[in-house]
Amino acid sequence: MIAAGDAMETDCAATAGAPLFDLALHSDVGTGRAGNEDSCGQLVENERTALFVVADGVGGYEGGEIASAIAVEATLNAFRDSPAAWGPAKRLYRAVQNANIAIHNKALVVPELRRMATTCTAVAIAADDGMLHAAHVGDCRLYLIRERQVEQLSRDHTVIGERVRMGLLSAERARNHPDRSALSRCLGQDLIASIDQITIPLRRDDRIVICSDGLWSVVEEHEVERITRAGAAAELCRRLVEEANRRGTPDNLTVGIFRMHAEGATAARRRGWRERLAAILGLGR
Repeated sequence: MIAAGDAMETDCAATAGAPLFDLALHSDVGTGRAGNEDSCGQLVENERTALFVVADGVGGYEGGEIASAIAVEATLNAFRDSPAAWGPAKRLYRAVQNANIAIHNKALVVPELRRMATTCTAVAIAADDGMLHAAHVGDCRLYLIRERQVEQLSRDHTVIGERVRMGLLSAERARNHPDRSALSRCLGQDLIASIDQITIPLRRDDRIVICSDGLWSVVEEHEVERITRAGAAAELCRRLVEEANRRGTPDNLTVGIFRMHAEGATAARRRGWRERLAAILGLGR
């Protein structure tokens, strides 16, 4: 886990020496807060597998800071201690549920923390098979950037986000809505959390970005894509944080970036089938 203003980076190499991925996280207090309620952390199990987590606490400075820190630490510890035979998706889901229980129980025994809660977005990636598994609660965002196209993989669990999905509010109006941070889901409020699970295959040169709302509320998706086109993950994190601070973001901000250097086995198999099917049908000639 890392503190505000600090950075964490990892460049993992396969046995032959070629890096399979580049991973970094950076958290900053921003320009409008006295303290940082965001937390983030990573676990690199081996040169092929990584887990990284971003959490944005709510419930006042002390409570929010504690809730986000518990979310990150409990998720990393539970994932590390779980059996590898479960597979990354089950390990990740159980780990985030474990974090939810830890926050909920802490709030029950400490009256001053009874309102504390946090968002949490956790991603586990096995670079050799190229599969991304994510568990998501709240309004931190998970982006996939592929060939200069940005896709938001996560849903915003906010009251305003629900209105946007129902067609009652435009995305542009939602960006500056005064209630845009009102959460409809979070960790810590209920004994069992409602957690979105996401699984997708990755390709070589894909970029995965997790960021708290202190970043995405002031830096738009196409700008995130442009700023992260080239460079090491740690430098790209710093660029995004500096840009958000330059624009006077009113909130804490945290960003994690994963750059895929290898061609995952799953994506390669799918691409191979597409190429064979195209050859059979006489396409692409």
